[in-house]
Amino acid sequence: MGKSRDLSEFERGMIVGARRAGCSISQTANLLGCSRTAVSRVYNEWCEKKKTSSDRATTGRKRLVDENGEKWIESVVEANNQVTIEEIHALYNSSGVEKPISLRTARRTLKRLGYTCLLPVDDPLTEGPLPCI
Repeated sequence: MGKSRDLSEFERGMIVGARRAGCSISQTANLLGCSRTAVSRVYNEWCEKKKTSSDRATTGRKRLVDENGEKWIESVVEANNQVTIEEIHALYNSSGVEKPISLRTARRTLKRLGYTCLLPVDDPLTEGPLPCI
């Protein structure tokens, strides 16, 4: 049988509530439209650990630029909207971070923050290329 979607926090709470109210595993599964195995696992986890959240969100590789680093990069860009990616990269690495980042990681972080880099285009009003952020 294939893998289905993850259960939301609300659905997990409904499973625990239905089981605590006396519904059987099969009744709970039919009521919520999920498998009996899912009902059993969620309820057993709640009985043992008193938690229903999935640990799936904490998997994967840790990011080199954490939330504080992202805020720092945003403040640099907001303070000077003509700063280049190379300058951001050099400033971040010289700011005393534990692990320096590559230029590619700096680009990815800016993209994740919503800053896109368009190719510089000559602007006839300013007599030069437009800033690239």
